[in-house]
Amino acid sequence: MNGTLTDVAGLEVGHYTDLVGATGCTVVLVREGAVGGVDVRGAAPGTRETDLLRPENSVERVHGVLLSGGSAFGLAAADGVVRYLDERGIGHRVGHFHVPIVPAAIIFDLGIGSGDVRPGPDEGYAAAAAASDAPVAQGTVGGGTGATVGKAYGRERAMKGGVGSASLDLGDGVVIAALAVVNAVGAVHEADTGELLAGPREADGKPREAVGIYADPAFGERAPLGSAPAANTTIGVIATNVGLTKAQASRLATVAHDGIALAVRPAHTPHDGDALFALATGAVDAPEEFLRLCAVAGSLMARAIVNAIRHATSLHGIPSLEEVRADG
Repeated sequence: MNGTLTDVAGLEVGHYTDLVGATGCTVVLVREGAVGGVDVRGAAPGTRETDLLRPENSVERVHGVLLSGGSAFGLAAADGVVRYLDERGIGHRVGHFHVPIVPAAIIFDLGIGSGDVRPGPDEGYAAAAAASDAPVAQGTVGGGTGATVGKAYGRERAMKGGVGSASLDLGDGVVIAALAVVNAVGAVHEADTGELLAGPREADGKPREAVGIYADPAFGERAPLGSAPAANTTIGVIATNVGLTKAQASRLATVAHDGIALAVRPAHTPHDGDALFALATGAVDAPEEFLRLCAVAGSLMARAIVNAIRHATSLHGIPSLEEVRADG
């Protein structure tokens, strides 16, 4: 066990990172396919192929998931992932053809670095080509390169978000793991202790609880929201090696959203595009484990979100948790 998403055998993760442009994308590959599910909770989502994952629709298995920066432009990076899989004969069989199924979701990171630089097909292809079953690189990488959190006072008071991952061995060969790209308007907390890790910084540089800001009746008068929180998102993947139906996979994605609510405050706002995908490889036949998977999915996703903040490094003037703590 390496403590990241690739602890689920058959999953590979690759990043494309542009530190100058402050953007990138992360690809989860499942070459043998996995049953997929999805739950979109944010009111401002940017997604691709989510309708296909609904339980009543016919295609059962997906072959990859893209988590990208670049706002809606970044969805084009999925074309590169599809091309990579197509070249290797991987996809849903339709007669003599194979069609790679690659759902995707994006974050808005155009306000940091260069907003004119967005991941596209070539960047998606590069992330897919870099995918492996090695421990997932976390922090300011891939889809989380330009991610920021705590933007209630504007991006200039934000802190650095990023990519985080976590896994859990439930015994008897059952594994569940999570990966998150954290770009929330809200503040991020340690779920178990409630400790504030990253939020909108005050004049003294210390983070503040975003829920308190939104709950202040005078907030809109003293500090107008403007366009600062217009597009903010936590997106990710919850995965297991247990065989699940499409309906069960979507339910797993649903309960994993509890992890966003545990770690990000506030979450699922009108300004967020929160979306989580679920993947079930089916390597372990243990239908009785579904209840236990649902019971731990939320806390595991919360751990992945916290890991994104703990591993993040500062970029383009946006300080990381490590930098804020070092400044005392």
